[in-house]
Amino acid sequence: MPIPRSDPTPRPEVIVDFALDDGLLTIHLRNIGTGSAYLVRTAFDKPFYGIDGTKCISDMRVFRKVEFMPPGKEFVQFIDTLRNYTKRKQPMRVVATISYQDQRGNRFEDRIGHDLRIYLELGQAKVVRKKPQGD
Repeated sequence: MPIPRSDPTPRPEVIVDFALDDGLLTIHLRNIGTGSAYLVRTAFDKPFYGIDGTKCISDMRVFRKVEFMPPGKEFVQFIDTLRNYTKRKQPMRVVATISYQDQRGNRFEDRIGHDLRIYLELGQAKVVRKKPQGD
């Protein structure tokens, strides 16, 4: 959902974020702004690999160039289980630099740092529901 702003001019705001759900680590490229983003490019300070080390996530086409991202558009990529990712000694601190422009050609660049070690401290609780027993 786009973030409301006091400025009435629609402005894109593209972010890169990581998420952990039930032990599965994912990366998200999302336009949280109110305007469309064009020529979106993401550069990472270091390469990182997922899917048992077989896929260079940081070099995927979605991070090299996305022509158009309307408000609310999101790309999600599974990286790996957090356990496998850390076992392979992949970077736990990642900096993403995202550059893009709006419809008028105004250029934007944001630098977002992530410390994935926070997920190691959070832990995960899984709810297991028992089925009711019938007569």
